Amino acid sequence: IFAIQDEIAADVVEQLKVTLLSEAPTVEETDAEAYDLFLQARQVRRQGGEGGLERSNGLYRQALEIDPDYAGAWVGLAINYVHQAGFGLGLADDGYRLAREAANRALTIDQDFAPAYAVLGQIAADNDRDLATAARYTERALELDPNNTDILHLAAGLLEKLGRLDESIALKEYVAARDPVNPGVQLGLAAAYLYADRMDEAIASCRTAQHLNPGSGGANFIIGVALLWKNQPEEALAAMQKETYEPFRELGLTMAYHALGRASESDSVLAKVIEELGPEWAYNIAYVLAFRSEADRAFQWLDKAVQANDPGLSLLAVPIQFANILDDPRWLPLLDRIGKAPEQLAAIEFEVRLPQ
Repeated sequence: IFAIQDEIAADVVEQLKVTLLSEAPTVEETDAEAYDLFLQARQVRRQGGEGGLERSNGLYRQALEIDPDYAGAWVGLAINYVHQAGFGLGLADDGYRLAREAANRALTIDQDFAPAYAVLGQIAADNDRDLATAARYTERALELDPNNTDILHLAAGLLEKLGRLDESIALKEYVAARDPVNPGVQLGLAAAYLYADRMDEAIASCRTAQHLNPGSGGANFIIGVALLWKNQPEEALAAMQKETYEPFRELGLTMAYHALGRASESDSVLAKVIEELGPEWAYNIAYVLAFRSEADRAFQWLDKAVQANDPGLSLLAVPIQFANILDDPRWLPLLDRIGKAPEQLAAIEFEVRLPQ
C-alpha cells in the first residue's frame, strides 16, 4: 500500500511540475558577498534620491571586483547608465555608450542572459531611434525569460513608445500586481495613465509610489501635470512646489505659473531652466512651451532635441503634453523625420503576451 501511495504521490508531483511550473527556474551563481552587494545596488536604485544612481553604480562595481563575470551586475550598471542618460545626468550619448558596453559584456558572459537583451532594446528605442531593433531585442528577452517583471516593464515601455497605450497599461498593471513594492513600477504606471488622459489613476499611482518611497523624484511632477489637465492650477502649483527633483520642479512651476496667469513668474523660471539645463533638456523645454501655446518656440526646441538626440523624443507617440500644438502643420512632418509617424509605428511588429 505504501509503495502504491509513493508512486501516486510521485506521479502527482511530476504532473504539477508540468502544469504549474513549466521548466524549473535557474539562478545565476556568484559569490555570496557579490550577491549581497547586487541586492543593495538594486534597492538603492529603486529608492532613487540625490546621488542614488551613483551610489548604486559604486555597489555594482564592488560586486564586479569580487566576481568580474557576474552578468547581473553588468546589466544593473547598464540600467543605471540608461537612467542617468535619460534624466540628463551627464551627456546622453556617453551614458548610452556605457550602457551598451555593459549589456554586451553581460552577453559575452552568458549569451542567453535575458535582461541584457531587454536593456539593449531600451537603448535602441531611446538612443538609436530604432524601434524595430528594439522590438527584436525585447522579444528575445521575453522568449528567454517570459515571467521576469523587469523585462515585462521594459516591454510595456516599448509599447508606449509605439503608441499602443492600452496594451502598455495592461502590461504595467500586471507588473504592478506582481511587484507591488517597487516605486519605479508605480511611477511608470502613473506616466502611462497620464499619457492616456486617465488623470485620477495617474495621481493614485503616484501616491502609491510616494507611500513606498516618500522621496520619489518625479511623483509630484506627474501629480502636478495631471492636476493642470484637470484644470486645478492652484493644486498643481502646490504639487510642483513639493517635487524633489529640481529640474522637474522648475519645469512644473513654469507650467503652473502660466496656468495661473502669473506670466512674469513663469517667464522667470523658464529662463532659469533654459540657462541651467539647455539642449540636454530640449524635449522637456519644448513641451513646456507647447503648454504655453508658444508653437514657434516649441518647434525650435523640438529641432534642438532632434539635434541633441534627446531620449525624450521616444515618447512623441503619446503626445498629450504637446496637445496645444498637435494641429500645427509642422507636427506630422516632424514625426515622419524621426520615424514616429503613425504609419511608421504601425509597420513595426511587436507582440507581448501576458504570462499565464
